[in-house]
Amino acid sequence: MLYDDSGQPIYLFDAETASQPECYGKCADAWPPVLTEGTPQAKGGVRTDLLGTTRRKDGSIQITYAGHPLYFYAHEGKYQVLCHNVTEFGGTWLVVQPNGKPAAN
Repeated sequence: MLYDDSGQPIYLFDAETASQPECYGKCADAWPPVLTEGTPQAKGGVRTDLLGTTRRKDGSIQITYAGHPLYFYAHEGKYQVLCHNVTEFGGTWLVVQPNGKPAAN
């Protein structure tokens, strides 16, 4: 699965069917977007061809992978996956595999 440089697990929100994020307000408080100020860089098994970005309503730039906006879970430690296959805010949160697909439920 994907982690950021610090070891924070990365999720996608299956309610989002396009690269435009729909998680704002209380949703984004619980599931902060993975943001960047530059071009995202692939490391390890991350595929450069699947990395992208999308602009959020506030103008910040959110990283996408295989077209999915990416998120962290706010109450999770490094290399700790507590919220895979959790349903809230109108969809299911799933960890992302290097091939861009969500891990099995």
